[in-house]
Amino acid sequence: MPLYQFKAVNAQGELVDGEMEAANEREVALRLQQQGQMPVEARLAGSGGGRSLGQLLRRRPLAGQRLVQFTQQLATLLQAGQPLDRALGTLLDLPEDEAARRSIGELRDAVRGGASLSSALERQQATFGKLYINMVRAGEAGGSLQQTLARLADYMERAQALRGRVTNALVYPVILLVMVSLSLLFLLGFVVPQFAAMYESLDAGLPWFSQVVLSVGMFVRDWWLVMVVLPLLALWWFDRRRRDPVFRLALDRWLLGNRFSGPLVAKMETARLARTLGTLLHNGVPLLSALGIARGVLGNQVLADALSAATEQVRHGSSLASSLARHEGFPRLALQMVQVGEESGQLDAMLLRTADTFENETGLALDRLLAALVPVLTLFLALVVGVVILAVLVPIYDLTSVIG
Repeated sequence: MPLYQFKAVNAQGELVDGEMEAANEREVALRLQQQGQMPVEARLAGSGGGRSLGQLLRRRPLAGQRLVQFTQQLATLLQAGQPLDRALGTLLDLPEDEAARRSIGELRDAVRGGASLSSALERQQATFGKLYINMVRAGEAGGSLQQTLARLADYMERAQALRGRVTNALVYPVILLVMVSLSLLFLLGFVVPQFAAMYESLDAGLPWFSQVVLSVGMFVRDWWLVMVVLPLLALWWFDRRRRDPVFRLALDRWLLGNRFSGPLVAKMETARLARTLGTLLHNGVPLLSALGIARGVLGNQVLADALSAATEQVRHGSSLASSLARHEGFPRLALQMVQVGEESGQLDAMLLRTADTFENETGLALDRLLAALVPVLTLFLALVVGVVILAVLVPIYDLTSVIG
């Protein structure tokens, strides 16, 4: 069998790597789960490319809004006094998807067999995730499972709202950019060559900028397929390269250090980290375990590595604020708020306030970015179209003046 290299998060929240012989990536992921580890990446030894957990376990029965609804409904049923196995049985009939019903049915059967909810969830770790399982375990230990599930649903809903806000802010500029590109491709590749043929038949003298535009139009007409395929190949190449840890680290470092994207990335990642840590601590998860779990929610590798280094310093007795302050990337305001939380003994509450603050700042930054980007793209389209129209109409005007 082929040899695979893997990365996973162990029970202590630490990132570990190793090698394993297996038939495919899915088998690697399943065997790691059976060992109590959360698979992060698996690739053929020496291949240099990795696949994410979402790619390893192609489809999750419960994910996104469906998982939020499941958690909210389970919390509501438990707060109404329903026994856990009966509540799961009630939820079993709600999903329309067979995979989701099967997943809930396995949870109910495990609970009826005497397992705790956290143990039943751990058997489906790829679906529910380490953060979800640890929060439920902490809620069981503290005798507040209903409240924990309600907070967990609130956490997931807020996290989804932040992701949705980022996505929605980028959708319109992307659509506008695509439409601009297609419009220019049509204008240069179809309209302009017709004028070029007309001027050639008239043997008319053309201004230099008209000659340039007409030459570009002829080039687009002859090579339009290449111009369409090349961006798609570039996206494919970028997606492949993004899985390379070295390239990903360099890209994340550039994004974080860039004067335009850096503040937005830092605020968004800080909000995500603070929300996760605050929710975990509020539900009784120890700080070191919470830090190990929270590392997995960070999308920027530079900040994730900084958090790992800070976790080691906390493990050796340093405060969280001072440990994070030793690494660049985290906003100073967030560090000050964490320090205040540690000094007052209310770190969980202060982290949640930090999350609220930086989620609001992220939203404002996205709104400002969108407000600036859309007019720039619109102005660019108008400018290019104007230049093309002038380039093809000015010679007609000159010819008309000569004839007249």
